[in-house]
This record gives sequence, C-alpha cells and structure tokens, in this order.
Amino acid sequence: MPAEELLINDTAHETRVALIQQGALQELHVERAATHGLVGNVYLGKVTRVLPGMQSAFVDCGLERAAFIHVADLWQARPGSGNNAASLPIEKILYEGQSLLVEVLKDPISTKGARLTTQISIAGRLLVHLPHDGHLGVSQKIESEEERTRLRSLLQALVPADEKGGFIVRTSAEDATEDELRADMDYLRKRWRQVLEASRLKPAPSLLYQELSLAERTLRDLVTATTQRILIDSESSLAHLSDFAQAYTPSVLGRLKLHRGDRPLFELHGVEDEITRALSRRVDLKSGGYLIIDQTEALTTIDVNTGGFVSGKNFEDTIFKTNLEAAHAIARQLRIRNLGGIIIIDFIDMSNAEHRDAVLQELRRATGKDRTKSSISGFTSLGLVEMTRKRTRESLAHLLCEPCAVCQGKGEIKTARTICFEILREIDREARQFNPREFRIIASQSVIDLFLEEESQALATLGDNIGKPVSLQVETQYSQGQYDIVLS
Repeated sequence: MPAEELLINDTAHETRVALIQQGALQELHVERAATHGLVGNVYLGKVTRVLPGMQSAFVDCGLERAAFIHVADLWQARPGSGNNAASLPIEKILYEGQSLLVEVLKDPISTKGARLTTQISIAGRLLVHLPHDGHLGVSQKIESEEERTRLRSLLQALVPADEKGGFIVRTSAEDATEDELRADMDYLRKRWRQVLEASRLKPAPSLLYQELSLAERTLRDLVTATTQRILIDSESSLAHLSDFAQAYTPSVLGRLKLHRGDRPLFELHGVEDEITRALSRRVDLKSGGYLIIDQTEALTTIDVNTGGFVSGKNFEDTIFKTNLEAAHAIARQLRIRNLGGIIIIDFIDMSNAEHRDAVLQELRRATGKDRTKSSISGFTSLGLVEMTRKRTRESLAHLLCEPCAVCQGKGEIKTARTICFEILREIDREARQFNPREFRIIASQSVIDLFLEEESQALATLGDNIGKPVSLQVETQYSQGQYDIVLS
C-alpha cells in the first residue's frame, strides 16, 4: 500500500480533511459548523408535557425548541421481550419534570422540534453499540453469507453472556479482524460509561454526548497503518485531537504534527487547485485526452475522449493508452468527488477484446483502493461500462455548489431570439383577451437590443396586427430568460 498523509484544515466555521497518497489528493471531506446536525447527540432531557391522546411527550433538551418523543421510541415501553411484547401507554412511563436520557433521531425542521428516542445507539468505526438492547447483529448490506457468519461468530465470542448491551456490525467492518473489532468495542464501551457518568453529575437539560466532529472521525475512521503523518494547521485543534487520541486512539498520537509555514496547508499541497478541478465537468489527462463528467439525479455519466493525444504505431494503440489512463483517473475522481449510485462510463470504442479486458482490469484494480465499496459489471452490448458505488455522503458538488439561478442546473439557457419570439406570442395572446392602451416589454439588455435591431420588423408587424403600441424597457437585473409584459 502507498504511504498516506492526512491534512486537516480546521477553522471556526469549517473543517476540511484531505487524504493524500503519493503526493496526489485521493479523498476530500468537508464539514461546516452551520450545517452540523444534532442527530446522534445524547442529552439528559426533562419531560415538560405528556400527551396521552397522542402517546407522545415534549422534552426540554436545552435546545431552541422543545423536542418530541413518541411511545414507539421508548425502550421502556416494552417491559417484556422482543418487539411483539405489549407496549405500555406513555402516561405509565413518563411524567412532567422527569429526567430522561435521550438521543436525537431527527434534526429540528422549520417550527418542529427534534425527534428523540431512548433507544440509544453509539456508532464506532466498525460497530454500533446498543446499551439498552442485547441484540447482536450484522449489517444487511454485507451480502456474503460466509462473511456474515464469520463476523457474527467473532461478535458472539467478544461479547460476554452477561453483558446487558448489544452490538451491530457495520458495513465498513467487512473483512475486519478480531483485534479491530475488539478495539472498536472497547472504545464504544468507554464512550457509554462516560455518558452514564455525565448523566449522574449534570443537571437536566444537558448535552452528554456529541457525535464526533470531522477531525475526530478522521482519527477514528481514516487513519491506517500506512498513514505516515497527520498535518493540522491549527494549534488549538492539534491540542484537542491529541487529547482525543490519547484517550481513544493512542496509536495515532505520534503521527499528529502541526503545520508551520507562511503558505496555507491546502495551498502548499495543491489541494485547493484539485478542488477547483473536481468541480469542473472536464478533467484533463496527462496524455492530452480528457474526461467529461456529468452528475444527474439518476446516475453519473463519464465520457472518455482522446483530445489531441496521438501516440503509438496506430490509432488503436492511441485509444488503448488513453483508456488505460482514463481508468485510473476515473477511479480517483470518483473518490475525490464522492460520486455514488449508478455510474456509466463511455470509454473510447476498442475493437480489440484483449484491450477491453485490460482496461476493465485496470479500472477494477484502481477502484479496489477505494474504501467505499463499488461493483463493476463490465462492458455492455453498446460498449458502455456499468458500475455502482455506495453512497456514503453528499457528493462534493452538492456540498459546495447549488443549481444556477439562471439555468436551474440545466447548463443551458434560451437564446435571446427564442425569448423574443416567446414575448411576441404572449403579447398576441393577451391582445385577444385584454384591451390596454399599450404593451410594455421589460427584459434584459440582450433581448431589447435584438428587438431594436434584427427583430424590429417582427415587433412592428405585431403592433400593426394588434392595433396597439408596444414600448421597450431594459431591466439590467434581469437574466436573459427573464421578462415581463406590462399592460397599461
């Protein structure tokens, strides 16, 4: 495995983490303070109101609005065993002024408060701890029955028979070793003991456990045996992460380093330029070829082009070399952009079956380095490669960008001439229904200019046909597709 570095750019408003392998960016993670949710946070709340008619209650967690909990989300409602046990009514469980240990299920939305549960779960890198549920399970997303059986056996061996809580093996634990599972289990037990201790010492309402920040999750989830160092550009963040590592991941402690120097950390390592390129449709290859990447709601398409690349004895050799380079570049772009779901790749057509197999093998090898699971189906009858990649979080484009206010994300706008003809048709329709003294067209400069020049005859003809004057007015704030027709 190639040597890795992790770069952590931490500010009060945003944290960014870059994974670097052999000097090149491979993954980028971004978390902003303004959008950091409450889901996963554990609070000691105080019941403020019980609603028997709705089998619900309001709980004060110290948030802006009172949170909400339903009887179905109370583990205390089922004193028997299993989900089929008869449920107690909420008024038999909760009362006003009662302290209650709760976890946030859903963030507050608009005027609604957060949704809560007492069925607390604390996530680790490989496992999820269920302190109030003795269930031992394996994620259904791990499809191999052999692997599921192996993980379940490891879990049963690691959890004492008298332990009250349970664990669920996460999808990321596929192929994990016994030592890795044990370390994650110890980490989660320690976290839960801290929550219980805080619940005894703090008054209600209080925050007892906050889901880890991106920087903390980086130490927990992204650091591997091949990670040489973790560079951090903030002294306060380094101190905080050192304390975190000392308590939970001591093997990482010696690799934490402070970035010093006049140039910003991400700029020095070329990450800022890589982010700019990752937001572009076009990705240039070193050979002169290029990729065109389009992300839609249903799937992502990647088109490979030779560009100005001419190499080898013949054109077939040029195509083969371009496709090989593209396969490696595509795997890297999928990681950087965090593209998930269905992905269709249109490699340049290859008539040689050996070349197609080699390109497919190179793509599989390159995507094999990705910590996010993917599946490649091979070439279709149309010469396209179909693959899927697990969605783990928002793509980079969705995180950093928003649809264009002018084109609404289509990437195209109507021409000025098209808008002119739309306006002429609309005035003609309105003239049949209304009888104003005048029609005034308010539009962008480009549309008005066209009416004054090339389409002046069409405008004059319309005025004659409807028997009404038509005046023009420029609105500099309008985009090319915006216009108004005022009847006066």
